[in-house]
Amino acid sequence: MEWMEYLHGALEVAVDLGIMLFEWVGVAVLLVSGVLGVAHYIRRDPETRLKLAQGLAMALEFKLGGEILRTVVVRDLKEIALVGAIILLRAALTFLIHWEIKNEEAALPEAGHTSHREETGK
Repeated sequence: MEWMEYLHGALEVAVDLGIMLFEWVGVAVLLVSGVLGVAHYIRRDPETRLKLAQGLAMALEFKLGGEILRTVVVRDLKEIALVGAIILLRAALTFLIHWEIKNEEAALPEAGHTSHREETGK
């Protein structure tokens, strides 16, 4: 039974490292997007809102990934409810930001903008 405890401990360490990685990458993406957003704003780039929203959406995706990974090690109903609420909140924010991106992309084609979907074929 000792090897099961070892495997469980290894799983917890791996999940904790994965969560930290996702969280740090999310924070880094958010910071870089914010700094670039300020730079685009100063330059009066008409795509500032779109670029900032895309960066925020990407940061939220990483943060959401960390929360989903956190569900692997939850132990009781209180933790499950808390993680579930965080996931729902971040998913709602992601949905709203993607909606904003879609609206910004629709408003920009007359300025010669090609959307991310048109560029990637998705």
